[in-house]
Amino acid sequence: MTLQKKKVPLRKCTGCQEMKSKKELMRVLRTPEDDIIFDETGRKNGRGAYICRCLDCLEKARKNRGLERSLKIKIPEETYESLKKEIELIDKR
Repeated sequence: MTLQKKKVPLRKCTGCQEMKSKKELMRVLRTPEDDIIFDETGRKNGRGAYICRCLDCLEKARKNRGLERSLKIKIPEETYESLKKEIELIDKR
């Protein structure tokens, strides 16, 4: 009997396009009401996209419209600003 390694779920960052483990990334979620929020548990209902925990990747995702394509919705500037503030808060932790 051989022990199998547990498979690590990988996701692609919408900013830098790198494949990383799901735990290294943050999930941005489009709720059924079309709100865009961070999903800290990674289990909420809705369409999700992943992004690295750095402001550079958020800027890249903004420029290449990666989040908009993944979430299939137009994202207003205010939403990007609130996501930026949340990343800054997470960096301080």
